[in-house]
Amino acid sequence: MSTFMVNIVTPDGLIYEHEAKFLVANTQAGSLGILPKHCPLIAPLKIDAVRIDREENVNDWVAVNGGVIEVRDNVVSIVANSAETEENIDISRAEQAKKRAEQKIEAAKNEQNQSIDMARAEIALYRALNRLNVANKRR
Repeated sequence: MSTFMVNIVTPDGLIYEHEAKFLVANTQAGSLGILPKHCPLIAPLKIDAVRIDREENVNDWVAVNGGVIEVRDNVVSIVANSAETEENIDISRAEQAKKRAEQKIEAAKNEQNQSIDMARAEIALYRALNRLNVANKRR
């Protein structure tokens, strides 16, 4: 079976580069599965996990916090705002971020001008939950 190249880049640089047989990512329009020789496309990504199947029973997971996926010439490039591979996620730090976000959501509910603070806290919560979800894939 043929493969394709997967690159995930953040402002901090390249964080993932491997050949893959299949990739699943969640875009703003829905879930997207990529196989070798996929047609070209560009789509905005949601805050979610990206699953990369490299070999039989070998899957990598990457917590991607927004960005764009591009498929072209048998290469999948993800340019993400931030991203972490499952082995690089600090679980205690992610749990602390989750708690802080939940506290900010509660505080925003009690304030008059809650829309901006609530939206930021919800995004922080989604990011923390995404990181914890990916970290737990390894266990």
